[in-house]
Amino acid sequence: MLHYNDRVAVGVSGGKDSLALLYIIKTILDEHHRSNLIAITIDEGIKGYRNESLQIVQDFCAKLKVENKILTYKDLFGTDMDEAMILRPSEKKMSSCSICGTFRRRALDIAAESVGANVVATAHNLDDQLQTFMINFLAGDVERIGWSFPEPVQYGNNNLKKIKPLAEIYEQEIVFYALQREIPFQSEECPYMNESIRTELRQFLNKLEKNSPGIKYNAYNSMIKISKGIKSSQKIGKANKCSNCGRDSTGNICSVCKIIDVLKFNGNK
Repeated sequence: MLHYNDRVAVGVSGGKDSLALLYIIKTILDEHHRSNLIAITIDEGIKGYRNESLQIVQDFCAKLKVENKILTYKDLFGTDMDEAMILRPSEKKMSSCSICGTFRRRALDIAAESVGANVVATAHNLDDQLQTFMINFLAGDVERIGWSFPEPVQYGNNNLKKIKPLAEIYEQEIVFYALQREIPFQSEECPYMNESIRTELRQFLNKLEKNSPGIKYNAYNSMIKISKGIKSSQKIGKANKCSNCGRDSTGNICSVCKIIDVLKFNGNK
């Protein structure tokens, strides 16, 4: 996943997974006398939730002597999550997670590019991967199932590589690791999280795992085979460019610009 001259940007939110990942990569690079590492943090603009995590990230980065760059949805997209929740159309299915996830992926790319990184490391764990697969499966979104194959991918004009080093690790194992290493992290959950079926899937899969240990790992392996098969069957052609922002897109207008257009339209009513 990493090579000698890579400049690595780690997406750090203030949660256990991302802080543990930052700690691990910092330790590995220090052992090889490398320091080409930066933490990038995205402030979604959720009042009463994000402020605590931003402070945790800043303090932990200072302790590790890692630079931390923060970008906000407001600066990048002209709106934050609290405003987006008010402006989103009630007649369309536009969940908080779909808006936030779309914005965050773009924001991480922009943050990585702005610091000259060629690798973006995110802390998605096995539970995250499995839940996302199930969400796409239940929604009938076959194309996104192909995208969930967690191998390193490179994209965009700058050939940015995205890696998920914790993709095969259970969430509770990362919690245990963070506690053992005395890594501080935010335990409060996003106030908008219950809009998605992710919480229900998490509870369902955790119950299965409790009664049948190892079942999540077996399901993950099945997910890998399915997503790999779908990905290999998908036609790979020249990527489109969004007519609005000029970034890579599967259609004429990217998903980020579509969301921004809808929110602006509602805000002008």
